[in-house]
Amino acid sequence: MTPAKILVVDDEAEMERLIRQRLRKQIRAKEFELVFARDGHEALEKLQTEDAIDMVLTDINMPGMDGLTLLDKLSEIDRHLKAVVVSAYGDMQNIRTAMNRGAFDFLTKPIDFDDLLITINKTLTSVRHIKENLQQLHQAQLQLVQHEKMATLGQLVAGVAHEINNPVGFIFGNLSHAEGYVRDLIDLLELYRSKFPDPGEEIEEEIEETDLEFLLEDLPKLLDSMKEGTKRIAQISQSMRTFSRGDTDRRVEFDLHEGLDSTLLILKHRLKANDRRPPIEVEKHYGDLPPIEGYPGQLNQVFMNLLANAIDAVEERHLHEANFIPTLTLKTSVSEVGKWITIEIADNGIGMSDEIKAKIFDRLFTTKPVGKGTGLGLSISQQIVTEKHGGRLDFTSKFGEGTTFIIVLPARSSEC
Repeated sequence: MTPAKILVVDDEAEMERLIRQRLRKQIRAKEFELVFARDGHEALEKLQTEDAIDMVLTDINMPGMDGLTLLDKLSEIDRHLKAVVVSAYGDMQNIRTAMNRGAFDFLTKPIDFDDLLITINKTLTSVRHIKENLQQLHQAQLQLVQHEKMATLGQLVAGVAHEINNPVGFIFGNLSHAEGYVRDLIDLLELYRSKFPDPGEEIEEEIEETDLEFLLEDLPKLLDSMKEGTKRIAQISQSMRTFSRGDTDRRVEFDLHEGLDSTLLILKHRLKANDRRPPIEVEKHYGDLPPIEGYPGQLNQVFMNLLANAIDAVEERHLHEANFIPTLTLKTSVSEVGKWITIEIADNGIGMSDEIKAKIFDRLFTTKPVGKGTGLGLSISQQIVTEKHGGRLDFTSKFGEGTTFIIVLPARSSEC
């Protein structure tokens, strides 16, 4: 347990000895850690140099900077920092002023140390509640940002897919007509050559110059290649639309393989070779799965989080082992009774230490550099799998060898 850090501000040296002596049990048990300052100026320096101070216990009447001025400065540094003021019993006017300036509580001299301990514990309880509430608020804000990012990505992908569809349709439709026109022209040319085998020297030279035989042979192949290209673009567009499927207010039937493949397509640019590593190989071992009932957009978000983390892991290992082959393995299967479907997403990346494994699903925990990760991807994925789909998300990992995430989902839902 991390001890609560208390800054004590008092110009009397004897007060430091007394407080240390009366709170020695709590200090020895690492419940409290005390930091001392002689006046407000020194207290402000301590706040800058010490790790996070949980509360301030300050005398009001001190030389240099008094306690009332210090209270004003504390609110400027951290409006959530709690302060307890200490003054003589007859100095109620200053105590009232201190409370109006934001002091959490007050004590009178001579100090009743039993009362001091009660006041400290009450103040620290309030501080703890404020920190917990702020953390929950921060988590909620980050989770909203994460959902908004995924929603924006889905809208962007769906929009791009829609815009691709129209020109691809034009090209594909026109290619079909062009193929017929070219075939008619070739047939007409062949008929002409059979009827007029000796067209003359000028035409013979032009035939030789244009390499007519090669042109007649290659033009149909060229058109076939263009048709294949438009088909691939159409498939990409369809995969993008599959990935960006909006969720309804109820579960719908969903092909998990389509979800996995569409997510791989979105991440394809990260799978390609770059100047730092070879291409990441993807091995698929898909079983014969029935459609599941769920929220496809949210499950695709889970696949995106897990696959992106797997890519990060193999890239990190490649930094240390230049000759290793980065590989992702996707495996799906259904239980013998057909009630449960399992999806495994494995990598041969850096793996996880025991310390990381213990925190992997904690909100806001991330091993990535600042600005690269929110620490919400896996916690949100676990929530989607467990709470939204009644499944579970597990993992196995060995440091230096790789990680496998295992998603288990019910094949059918009792809600439908």
